[in-house]
Amino acid sequence: MERLPNPVDFAIPAFVLLVLAEMVVAWAKDRTRYCPRDTLTSLALGLGSTVAGLITGGAVLALGVWLYQFRLFDIGYAWYWFALCFVIDDLAYYAFHRSAHRVRWFWASHVIHHSSQHYNLSTALRQTWTGFISIAFIFRIPLFLIGFPPAMVFFVGGLNLIYQFWIHTEVIKRMPAWFEAVMNTPSHHRVHHATNPRYLDKNYAGVFIVWDKMFGTFVSERDDDKPRYGIVKDLGSFNLIWAATHEWVGIAKDVWKAPGLRARWYYMVKPPGWSHDGSRDTSETIKARWEAKQANLPQAQPAE
Repeated sequence: MERLPNPVDFAIPAFVLLVLAEMVVAWAKDRTRYCPRDTLTSLALGLGSTVAGLITGGAVLALGVWLYQFRLFDIGYAWYWFALCFVIDDLAYYAFHRSAHRVRWFWASHVIHHSSQHYNLSTALRQTWTGFISIAFIFRIPLFLIGFPPAMVFFVGGLNLIYQFWIHTEVIKRMPAWFEAVMNTPSHHRVHHATNPRYLDKNYAGVFIVWDKMFGTFVSERDDDKPRYGIVKDLGSFNLIWAATHEWVGIAKDVWKAPGLRARWYYMVKPPGWSHDGSRDTSETIKARWEAKQANLPQAQPAE
């Protein structure tokens, strides 16, 4: 079995330098972009995620190697196989990311990444500690079964993660139109992190925004609706353990109190905010109220 380096390890010094550079820009132009406690929380959560990955990474690799023996094709290490693997892996990431916002069990791990009310490069480092518990790795299983070597799959996954780092910024407004049309960009990803009703559950792409355009989940950022960041119900705390586990605690409480097996199951697999009595908000109810309000707003009269 071939061994390939983890490209993220080589990118870490660049991550640190770019965060520092963005801090300097924020200090000169808009100091509200960085909150010291929020930034330290993001960095600590990123460190915790790295430790969690070291603990569980061996098990995920072992699973990939085991599944690889059932592959349909023998795929080598030519550059074009890396390119194809990168594209298919990005599609798998889209499927994971969409599920992570639509299935509460997956959201319990992913929510940590959205919990900051600031949007800067340090936010990109705010990663989950519990991805192994939420079994997020299942979305890569098809790549092993197709025949992409596990080392290749994990290598291109690292490249995908590196790409996504730079799109967590407000310093870059728009990229050239041709780039915005195909690739995920800071503008597209600001939409994804926004809690504005217009933007909820949109722009799941990792690298190629074309997946969102193909599957109907794309929305452009608008200058008249500036993104507001965080989660619908903000944490109100910089406690690391609470940030990493609060949604798991919420699931446990709901399952414990739920009336019947069906409700218990739904509290795990329905979208975040679902409740058996309809007493809570989901992204659908939030958007529906907003759309109704927009429909009732008086229309601007044309100039005489």
